[in-house]
Amino acid sequence: MINELALNYPAVFVIIASLLIAVFITFIYKITTNQREMKELKDDLKNLQKRSKEHKGNTEKMLEIQKELASKNLEYMKHSFKPMIYTFLPIIIIFYWLSSLYKNAGVILTIPLVGWGLNWIWTYILFSFVFSLIVRKTMKVY
Repeated sequence: MINELALNYPAVFVIIASLLIAVFITFIYKITTNQREMKELKDDLKNLQKRSKEHKGNTEKMLEIQKELASKNLEYMKHSFKPMIYTFLPIIIIFYWLSSLYKNAGVILTIPLVGWGLNWIWTYILFSFVFSLIVRKTMKVY
């Protein structure tokens, strides 16, 4: 039944799949990370970037800020690694299924006004990006 729906309405199916995947990934990310700590790290990164712009002429200060920025970025990435472990295998399985389903589909969506024809992967990427932004804001994930 799902395969039939996916083949009859490929654009709608890929758009819904991208929404569900975005919700799944964001939910896993939220429950496997310390959101308070992630927000603090993100705020620290923004402040360091702002300080970096203020000290553009001072090479010594810039190097000091860049070193701290790299350290904070590494810490942020360490926290992001755990949710990736949980989501990696399910996403690989879903992508394998979608690629086998749409291997001969060609264009499944045309963007109005621009006229770009998108295959399933580009449709997924476009909508996944939009949905991820919305879901992360809605669920307050940092």
